[in-house]
Amino acid sequence: MSMTVCAQTKQYLGGDVSMLPSYEQQGTVYKDFEGKQVKLLPFLKRQGWNMIRVRLFVDPQNALEGHKGQGVCQDLNYVIGLCRQIKKTGMQVMLDFHYSDTWADPAKQFTPKRWEHCDAQSLTDSVYAYTRYSLLAMKKAGVAPEMIQVGNEITNGMLWPTGQLYKKADSSTGSETDSTTTKERWDILCNLIKAGSKACREICPKAQIIIHTEKAGNWDVTRNYYTQLRQRGVDYDIIGLSYYPMWHGTIPNLGQTLNRLSWLFPEKPVMIVETAAEYYNSIEGQAQFTRELVDELKRHHNVTGLFWWFPEENAYGNKVTRGRLNRGLFDNNTGQVLPAMKEFNRFR
Repeated sequence: MSMTVCAQTKQYLGGDVSMLPSYEQQGTVYKDFEGKQVKLLPFLKRQGWNMIRVRLFVDPQNALEGHKGQGVCQDLNYVIGLCRQIKKTGMQVMLDFHYSDTWADPAKQFTPKRWEHCDAQSLTDSVYAYTRYSLLAMKKAGVAPEMIQVGNEITNGMLWPTGQLYKKADSSTGSETDSTTTKERWDILCNLIKAGSKACREICPKAQIIIHTEKAGNWDVTRNYYTQLRQRGVDYDIIGLSYYPMWHGTIPNLGQTLNRLSWLFPEKPVMIVETAAEYYNSIEGQAQFTRELVDELKRHHNVTGLFWWFPEENAYGNKVTRGRLNRGLFDNNTGQVLPAMKEFNRFR
């Protein structure tokens, strides 16, 4: 079920607000541009947001205490409760399967404790069963997602070590070599993704499936990744990218990647499913980054979605997380929305 990319394709604007229930339990105060207190989800809807991304961990109670302090708590019941709020507000849901008990990202893709002794086939079966079970529960609750990520930032695979693509060739330098990535590893990873996609198609046939990678600044890696998936017949609809200026190069470099994706994969829309920039050093700098990013994305007909990561970060009057990232769209010291929000909203 692939979509043809065209100028009339619907645009999606939103963010990953997976910590919102935890903030609400603490009585966190969010303020609009005039300094008036607002409920966050209705406020975001008024800004033009139409989809909210929510992460799902397998058994987050097994996460390290440090990770829990960073916001790892989203089990299935938590997610269903948050999605009820999202749907009630009139927005759609993007579900982000982490397939881990804790953060799944470029540096770590830990296999859940319940699956840690599985071989490749058993792990593939587990992904299918777990994905199916989770989606059935959400569907029964009336909160079936409209978009689904099968994995989170999985350029280097997922469910390590079984589904890991690259092994460190030299622990002293941390270098990675393509020679350590065999056909068998690609086959294992693609089978894992296929299992998740199959469950999505069976339970939520109208949902769009996203494959999410985080090498937007490296065209060779991005090209090879989605080419490998195409060669193995992986079923998905949307290419999802992370783009953070501190890790993924300049905005013009991102633009080159987007152009090349439109040439090589013309049938696949692209979404920036994660972006953010710090405002700690300069609130105007964050706004300028966002303005330039939106201007660039609007030049690319294949880009159909833009999502801010952790926009709800807000340390005003609470201690929900340990430490501050200062990458959200609200001021940690006052709770007031930041100027970058207006720039971000121009995407739609």
